[in-house]
Amino acid sequence: MALIVQKYGGTSVADPDRIRAVAENVAFTKRRGHDVVVVVSAMGKATDTLIALANSVSKTQPGRELDMLLTTGERVSMALVCMALADLGLEAMSFTGSQVGIITDTNHGKAKILEVKGDRVREALAAGNVCVVAGFQGVSTDKEITTLGRGGSDTTAVALAAALSADACEIYTDVTGVFTADPRIVPQARRLAKVNFDEMLEMAGAGSKVLNLRSAEFARNHNVPLHVRSSFTWEPGTWVSAEEPSMEEPIISSVVTDAGEAKVSVLGVPDRPGISAALFEALAATNVNVDMIVQNTSNAGTTDISFTMPKADMGTAQKIVEQVAKDIGATGVSHDDSIAKVSLVGAGMKTSPGIAAKMFRVLADEEINIEMISTSTIRISVVIAAVDMERAARSLHTAFGLDSGQAYSAPLPERH
Repeated sequence: MALIVQKYGGTSVADPDRIRAVAENVAFTKRRGHDVVVVVSAMGKATDTLIALANSVSKTQPGRELDMLLTTGERVSMALVCMALADLGLEAMSFTGSQVGIITDTNHGKAKILEVKGDRVREALAAGNVCVVAGFQGVSTDKEITTLGRGGSDTTAVALAAALSADACEIYTDVTGVFTADPRIVPQARRLAKVNFDEMLEMAGAGSKVLNLRSAEFARNHNVPLHVRSSFTWEPGTWVSAEEPSMEEPIISSVVTDAGEAKVSVLGVPDRPGISAALFEALAATNVNVDMIVQNTSNAGTTDISFTMPKADMGTAQKIVEQVAKDIGATGVSHDDSIAKVSLVGAGMKTSPGIAAKMFRVLADEEINIEMISTSTIRISVVIAAVDMERAARSLHTAFGLDSGQAYSAPLPERH
């Protein structure tokens, strides 16, 4: 008998029919002799609806109250799933994040998990219950309700799996696994049977929407095997684990696209020690996540610093950057939100020279200009104009032999 944690995203519990289908799958797993912990997101677009409701009522939206509002979406889902399980003759108990003992820091909207106690879940499992837990939420060290940010239900599931020493964590979504590219952008994308943690981390960090970055980090740090699969077809999906790829597998695993970032450039920055620290410490203090950074070669005692960051943080970052630019004596600040990031990810890069050169040649042949470049051991990312993103992704996908030979026709990815 194994302990299985199953996470169901928003589209997986979007309506009564989908909730009943989820209950059937949970019951199937339970009746095979396994203990089951279920983590659920809010139904469909419920979180977006709650955000829109908040926007219609208030421009201020204190973080504490917004978190209190948004956590209600998952509470609806967890109660309904338990009711559906009761109809199938299964004993089930629902728990909020605070009831489970998911302890977070005090950052409303982007809280990080510090500890998962899980005592009530262990007791309920020992009594033979299915446990259904509200994703995306916890309780802070100040005893306030917090949310974990978009994709937080994935993080909840993996954190619970780690705390409970689960045998596997199944992430159910509306696609059949992790793909070599976003099927909406690259119709020839194909499903990967397995991905190692390092590749999944790079994919998530580069903008892949299938699995949340923090959940991938948690899984790697605690060695929790993940099975990303569809709640619409129930077919086997993609296993994410510590297993290294074999020599026969492709050098490149995926082409990842991200149109959700903006580029900020601070111009005419005095070239002296401490300037970069002043800028990026101020951004870090407000939880603005900076991605790629490029600093030009100094010319006449000044330089330009460019960096990318989520468009959603632009409102917060713009005021900070303009104030810091003024304080350090920079000549100006520019913003560009019409960019996109395209990345190649693959563990095979470590032993295969020439990947970057080939990538740049493919983009050059497509007359696509590269604005920024960033690399890691198993990733190469470039910033290009947003209008060129789809063409770049398809060209690279073909050039590196990732095309499946047929168009993908299943439902398209969700995120929560």
